[in-house]
Amino acid sequence: MLLLPLLALAAAWSYGQAQVLLKQRQVSITRGHKTTTSIDCIAEGIPDFQSAYIHWYQQVSSKAPERILYIGPSAVSYDDNSYRKKYSSLKKGTNVCTFTISDINSNDEGTYYCAYWHF
Repeated sequence: MLLLPLLALAAAWSYGQAQVLLKQRQVSITRGHKTTTSIDCIAEGIPDFQSAYIHWYQQVSSKAPERILYIGPSAVSYDDNSYRKKYSSLKKGTNVCTFTISDINSNDEGTYYCAYWHF
């Protein structure tokens, strides 16, 4: 049985006059029960959310976080083309960005973070 813990994260910082807050709920997956899972990143305080760049990272024990992808105004960009079949992301409404992991296996164990910054 494989447990894939996914961290609940809340991060806040100032962007101009507004404060940006990103929230994720804690999710744990046991392999065998599901083969695909999704994590929502709920953003507050980002003007024009659909044009924002939301980044997704994976961190495994004793290593620095590694960016997997980011989603901008019109498309998802992957840091490695091999990630295209494994990971995906989409924006919903005015403040939710969803990250999906397909074909879950032991290499997917880790902590996943969403991040935002203005270019």
